[in-house]
Amino acid sequence: MERADTSSMTVEELRAKARDIRLQVLDMVYTVQSGHIGGSFSEAEILAALYFRVLRIRPDEPKWPDRDRMILSKGHACPGLYAALALRGYFPLSTLATLRQIGSILQGHPVVKCPGIDMTTGSLGIGFGIAVGMALEGRQSGAPYDVFTILGDGELNEGIIWEAAGTARKYGLGNLVAIVDRNTVQNDGPCDDIMPMEPIDEKFTAFGWTVEKIDGNNMEEVVAALERGRAHDTGPYCIVAYTAKGKGVSFMENDAYWHGKAPSREQYEAARTELEGTQR
Repeated sequence: MERADTSSMTVEELRAKARDIRLQVLDMVYTVQSGHIGGSFSEAEILAALYFRVLRIRPDEPKWPDRDRMILSKGHACPGLYAALALRGYFPLSTLATLRQIGSILQGHPVVKCPGIDMTTGSLGIGFGIAVGMALEGRQSGAPYDVFTILGDGELNEGIIWEAAGTARKYGLGNLVAIVDRNTVQNDGPCDDIMPMEPIDEKFTAFGWTVEKIDGNNMEEVVAALERGRAHDTGPYCIVAYTAKGKGVSFMENDAYWHGKAPSREQYEAARTELEGTQR
């Protein structure tokens, strides 16, 4: 019997998965006292929708040739990706406690030795370019997979982003969906203070992409946008997802401090209590 390659979770079930992703991220970053919470929390709905509804994947066959590809171009937010992969069954949840440890498959940026990671990323902008290349290879070879990539809004400061965006349009990559995690905060402070990039949607439109803007922490909007992106096949598709850095924990939201800081015991306990109180 043919195996299902996608999950059919409801929006309510996906909300619960986003909550579980945040809880796993909080636990692992607190345990090892290292890692990026803020950007992992902001992308939780996007990751939950991708891995539990949209992507055609087989966790028991990570290198299945026809699988969809997912590139986390903002590689520092990998705790969220690792949590999603573990929850989806790529490796045991217990592995999350080895984050950033020597010899672990869960390094500080994604590496291909980790099941479910399609490309090593870290240097900002590079992952997006790789995603464009993967989509181009798929289009030229007639492969059935789609390519999804998540970018940070601070990452848009990198010139390679716009070189890759132009390349995607030139080759009409209708098998490519980019999601910009527009959480408005980067390592050094508010994105609009460091290097203003708005209007992001009009920039991608000018590069020939089809673009839509959504509330990236609203699961209904996230699922609908991703499914529209998958169905769109006449050129590259960009979803500008407006999110909150540190989403889900009130004292972490929209604060650059939590870009890469680990919580104290008191902060951890307060954050976990708040997340556990989130309605499933």
